[in-house]
Amino acid sequence: MIEGKLQHVYFLGIGGIGMSAIARWYKFRGFKVSGYDRTPSDLTASLEAEGIGVHYEDNPSLIPADTASTLVIYTPAIPSDLQEMQYVREHGYKVVKRALALGEITRDQTCLAVAGTHGKTTTSTLIAHILTEAGYGCSAFLGGISKNYGTNLLMSRTPTVVAEADEFDRSFLQLHPDIAVITAMDADHLDIYGDLQHVQDAFREFASQVHETVIIKYGLPVNGDDTSAKIFTYHFNDTRADFHSANLRLDDTGHYTFDLVYPGGTLKDIRSGALGWVNVENSVAAAAACLCYGADGQKVRHAIGSFLGAMRRLDEHVNRPGIVYIDDYAHHPAELSSAISSLRGIFPGRKITGVFQPHLYTRTRDFAPEFAAALSKLDKLILLDIYPAREEPIPGVTSELIFKDVTAPEKMLIRKEELMDTLAKERLEVLVTFGAGNIDRFVEPITRMLQDK
Repeated sequence: MIEGKLQHVYFLGIGGIGMSAIARWYKFRGFKVSGYDRTPSDLTASLEAEGIGVHYEDNPSLIPADTASTLVIYTPAIPSDLQEMQYVREHGYKVVKRALALGEITRDQTCLAVAGTHGKTTTSTLIAHILTEAGYGCSAFLGGISKNYGTNLLMSRTPTVVAEADEFDRSFLQLHPDIAVITAMDADHLDIYGDLQHVQDAFREFASQVHETVIIKYGLPVNGDDTSAKIFTYHFNDTRADFHSANLRLDDTGHYTFDLVYPGGTLKDIRSGALGWVNVENSVAAAAACLCYGADGQKVRHAIGSFLGAMRRLDEHVNRPGIVYIDDYAHHPAELSSAISSLRGIFPGRKITGVFQPHLYTRTRDFAPEFAAALSKLDKLILLDIYPAREEPIPGVTSELIFKDVTAPEKMLIRKEELMDTLAKERLEVLVTFGAGNIDRFVEPITRMLQDK
């Protein structure tokens, strides 16, 4: 893909978290890189500061003119009626999906990939941090911004790459990793898969493409009939799993110290650098991948302690006596349930107020009862309107589908334009914002408001 006359790589949807990492990789490799995105963001601003041209109008005249020397990479979130998409298809450009580009980049390297309907971003970011901090080195294509490195792309001369394997649109089937972790196989993206059975079938197909070792959360329906790779299991604290935590201790900042039990012995007194029990489980999974890779156990132990997490994953913004504010990307019922459970463990007895912005009409339609059950675990829910992303509205599908069945002690349904005024009137103890839409635009103003109180 990068041989021959290729000089320019053009991205449709360059501001996406996965797309921007690939754009940065091509820029690092010396290619001219530019692209289109619908709206400016902090991520597109960073790309522009790095010398990557980004524009925000659907204008085919801004596409590089030389078809023979230009590769076009697109995200499946781009609508098919986008003028630029139609133009490159009709004018002889080489056009590939993001997943195919990532598969090509990783093909001739030792690849560690993390798949799962939730948990994959933190786990892959932690694997990349361990290999980097321990001195082994790796390149990494991450689905979030590493707080240790301030980027979603790590570059190394070491021929090892860490990749987040995204199940959306079956993208992860373009990867053939040496070592893989599967964190969860919940029903999601039913607009693509139809039902849970087809989701699980896709994950089993992914497992069949792993060359050496697949590390599966204990209890997931993948077994030796599905893959020729060696199978290990992991879990937060289930002793039946090959890798699990033991001797858990919680400090007053919300961080756990634990022992890691694994087939080679026990690594004692590992302090999780990221908050909550859910990040102990992510640490167990990441440690399992790195130990299977051949990393030294004590180096793994040290690196987990220095991990700061990924932005928007139980991401602390305010933590002082009387008020805590955390932002999280959770947008699936299982993610919400895990995050709220972690927060209950960290802040026992404190009132937890959650702001949730549903992401996609189809996901809201398909999982409204499950969303309501998860959000009912809050002390107070502030529910916003649905963020549509790539979708057109579906008649009858609104946030009210979730709201009507929430049984939290307090709940309110508001427009996002009302959020700041609403929060200013609240007596907050622990506040958390949830969602994969544009709720992240509120993080900075909420943080400033709470710091000024």
